[in-house]
Amino acid sequence: MLPLVALVGRPNVGKSTIFNALTRTRDALVHDQPGVTRDRHYGVCRSLEDRPFVVIDTGGLTDDADGIAGLTAQQAMAATVEADLLVFVADARAGLFGPDQAILAQLRRTGKPLVLAVNKIDGLDPDVAMAEFSRCGVDHTVPLSAAHRSGIDDLLDAVSARLPSPDASGETEEPGDPNRIRVAVVGRPNVGKSTLINRVLGEDRLVASDVPGTTRDAISVDLERDAHAYRLIDTAGIRRKGKVEEAVEKFSVIKSLQAIDACQVAVIMMDASEGITEQDATVLGHVLEAGRALVIAVNKWDDLSKYQREQIQATLARKLTFVEWAEIVFISAKHGSGLRELFRAINRAYASATRSFSTSEITRALEAAAEANPPPSVRGHQPKLRFAHPAGGNPPTFVVHGGRIKNLPTSYTRYLENFFRKRFKLVGTPIKFEFREGENPYADRKNVLTERQVAQRRRLMRHVKR
Repeated sequence: MLPLVALVGRPNVGKSTIFNALTRTRDALVHDQPGVTRDRHYGVCRSLEDRPFVVIDTGGLTDDADGIAGLTAQQAMAATVEADLLVFVADARAGLFGPDQAILAQLRRTGKPLVLAVNKIDGLDPDVAMAEFSRCGVDHTVPLSAAHRSGIDDLLDAVSARLPSPDASGETEEPGDPNRIRVAVVGRPNVGKSTLINRVLGEDRLVASDVPGTTRDAISVDLERDAHAYRLIDTAGIRRKGKVEEAVEKFSVIKSLQAIDACQVAVIMMDASEGITEQDATVLGHVLEAGRALVIAVNKWDDLSKYQREQIQATLARKLTFVEWAEIVFISAKHGSGLRELFRAINRAYASATRSFSTSEITRALEAAAEANPPPSVRGHQPKLRFAHPAGGNPPTFVVHGGRIKNLPTSYTRYLENFFRKRFKLVGTPIKFEFREGENPYADRKNVLTERQVAQRRRLMRHVKR
């Protein structure tokens, strides 16, 4: 494991901005509103070529120990426990507050190396601004402006000087195994996405509460389960566009959509007590548009009676006919029931979405489909399906070559999808077809008659006129 560096401080002091500057990404959600960050966010800083390290972005610490603020503080303190080095971030414009002194005392009690980063120094006299923070008694104090990337190199030097030695930290390799199955958990607000991931991990890794909109950022968590490696991505709830008013929520929805594009399997969570709603269908549309493998998880299943379960199953069968290839799993994120079936469905969907095909087997399947049900005539001409070949995975894409096939009806494309899905036993993934026609070599050529043909035509015309 690489050494861990935790960014800790009050709300709205610029921890997420420093995180993005160190990792050279935009993974952390940044906004002027205090309390945007709530969960622990991990990223790798590779600016030090010889000593990469993991940066942990945390939520702001406050005196409030109740509600979401209290849960956020618990996540921040959990980061200080696992970190090898602590970076206390303060606001140069706000000065040194009483809460800063209390937080600093907590960090000192951990006994871990400490660096003081005084942010938002731009536009101020550095000597005057840093004079107030000199009474903190921290050896390594760095003035910086993360928004302008001023002082980031000095912060890296201070962190590098206090990082534990490679032997002491036991660092072996960088996180981020590309072979991990990327699974995005998406859905409406308050359907239990964070609760599900916490239950799978067996710890309170994410802030989960009954308040809708608790999760605001897309948080990635690595997991090994049943000889498979996963990267679970917890996302913010996606509401209807007309109900999204706050700028922070708009950014959260953008992060959720980006997580859908980046994942390989999307798990859409629905609330069994509310049934499938119009917004659930909208989230399904986002996943289908991205072409990702799909698993539908119906949560809070344990709270329903037998009659209610039968009604929900009938409703799902009626309203989800357009994704009947997706597996539906009934779970309880709170109690952990149905999780084994959920991960089996994820594995099947991933295997189907990333399966490799050969040109010969695809062409044989196309010939069998055309023999069983020939394509209908298009403008009086019979389309010809000559051969097909694979064009990529996730989702499986097949290119069909032939004549007069660009105007095939949608119904026949659906027939091909169902035929291929049944023949190759593909579950939980959409299938795409691309139809290509061969170019007509005589399309732009004019048939020029010879002198003999012209004379013959004249004789025929005279004969016709008589």
